[in-house]
Amino acid sequence: MSVEQVAEAEGTDGGEAVTVTADTTAVRYYSVAPGVRLNVRSGPGTGYNIVRVLVEGAKVPIYCQAPGTTVTGPYGTSNIWDNIDNGEYVSDAYVHTGSDGYIAARCG
Repeated sequence: MSVEQVAEAEGTDGGEAVTVTADTTAVRYYSVAPGVRLNVRSGPGTGYNIVRVLVEGAKVPIYCQAPGTTVTGPYGTSNIWDNIDNGEYVSDAYVHTGSDGYIAARCG
């Protein structure tokens, strides 16, 4: 079963983070703000290229976080950007982490 299938099987509705275990590594998934199609960028800021767009209702892992462009979104104003995959970042102002600060290690 893939990580995505495990997350769905365990129920990922609502704004709560879900912990998924793949092998021995735990990965937490966080909800993107409701009703938002979120731009995923190649770096931590609005000046970076858009590499894809997340669908409404998406949940994302946060592997590390980096400072970047300040953005205002549903969850406040923040300069924190969440690394959700290799070379893919989203503004933390659009991700429900339950915190206004860093919740993962800094990237790099």
